[in-house]
Amino acid sequence: MEAARATVPPWPDVERQRGRDTRQRLWLALVFPHFSLEMACRGLANHEPVAVVEGQGVRARILACNRAARGVGISIGMPLSAAWAVTAELQTVNQNAVVEAAALRGIAAWAGQWSSLVSLMEDKPPGLLLEVGGSLRLFGDLERLTARIRAGVEELGYRALCGIAPTPLAAWLLARINDSRPVRQSEALAGRLAPVPLLFLGLEKTTHKALENMGIRSFGDCQRLSRSGTARRLGPELLRYLDRALGRVADPRVAYVAPAVFTRELDLPAETSALDALRFAARRLLLELEGFLIARDGAVGELELGLRHNREADTCIVIRLLVPGRNACHLLALLRQRLESTKLPSPVTGLWLRADKVLVSAPPAMDLFGSAEEKKEGQQLLVERLQARLGVDAVRGLEGVSGHRPERVWRYCSPGTQSPVAKSEVMASRPLWLLACPTPLAHKPQLESGPERIQSGWWDGEDIARDYYTAHTSDGARLWIFRELRGEQRWFIHGYFA
Repeated sequence: MEAARATVPPWPDVERQRGRDTRQRLWLALVFPHFSLEMACRGLANHEPVAVVEGQGVRARILACNRAARGVGISIGMPLSAAWAVTAELQTVNQNAVVEAAALRGIAAWAGQWSSLVSLMEDKPPGLLLEVGGSLRLFGDLERLTARIRAGVEELGYRALCGIAPTPLAAWLLARINDSRPVRQSEALAGRLAPVPLLFLGLEKTTHKALENMGIRSFGDCQRLSRSGTARRLGPELLRYLDRALGRVADPRVAYVAPAVFTRELDLPAETSALDALRFAARRLLLELEGFLIARDGAVGELELGLRHNREADTCIVIRLLVPGRNACHLLALLRQRLESTKLPSPVTGLWLRADKVLVSAPPAMDLFGSAEEKKEGQQLLVERLQARLGVDAVRGLEGVSGHRPERVWRYCSPGTQSPVAKSEVMASRPLWLLACPTPLAHKPQLESGPERIQSGWWDGEDIARDYYTAHTSDGARLWIFRELRGEQRWFIHGYFA
């Protein structure tokens, strides 16, 4: 115990001797204390009793449970059989380390929109480290950035404890004790880290046990140990750990690199066919996609949502965009229309979202007043929503075709097709309403102007030879009529002027 109370002279500032300034870096740690439970509940919009189970058979026990489950008498450590006896409405999910690791990587890919350096912490509990010192100029002050990150994490369905410090290990330890007050100077770390319990340091079992036997209970107690005596008794591990946390030695972190394509899954604790529940779960996947695309400065023109069933094949819904985008709210609106028109063969047990082709997102064209760009964007959103509700083949665009024959001066095209605009070869006016098939006239109305001779199409076997006139009837209607130049030379009406 005397060694624990010994006063130690100040340690050398190794980083300053090397000419480095650790104050330029600022780390934000996110710790997910209830990760397994939140993964099980993030697909639920309601508050049903849910529990995470570890073990199999008679050894199965409750690892974690939500508030609704605790409210009916479920507790951590309870045998699963006893939990079922308490309530038959309990929804259970088996703990799956592989699925949890994939979910953590998904959050890391989403977090890339806030930081260029994101590192995984695959501990228990798991979490992330974000270097945010270089992001403050882009996102504003630290308080605003932290609030946005925490709000985004909650929208994904998780709750995170935060810690902010000049070193990654210090930020992690502050988050473990739920101390979210930022530490900007390395000199203040010793005092702020002092209350961290020994259990949170993650030391080897032998080192942890030896420190406990010496009466060491916290990070502050470890700091008061003699360096030479600690190295002799316990080896260099503890000293290196303290130096990393306090910024006296380098603590490099491996940056997480997101994959080139986006693929995420979400399991539901109970099967459902309710559209509201499916939209709620799909929204969280789309939010992950949005963050993934922002981090890559990309967009998608097509994505696929899959709905899993117990015995039937997955129901796949493909969403295609006129212009590549990444806005989660817009994608959810399109998906909502498709879900309402999709017939499910059986209840859904899980969802998956895939975007195989990520495109480079071009910056929008800027206008002084923004009116032209906003109008174009509104037209695109309208067409995409109509396609989602009515089907892609039910919504078509029109484009002009160079020529003289009135029936051949336009054709159907995909909405938003950027094809070269055909130059008009006709100087005369044309009616807004053109009949699909010219109708014979019983008698010739009073002519206003004309004729305009159109003689074309000999090369494709659908040639015409006509004289067109503008005419009006006794009730004031203006017509576009023509007389054949061949055969019986009959009169036809071909359109109406507005």
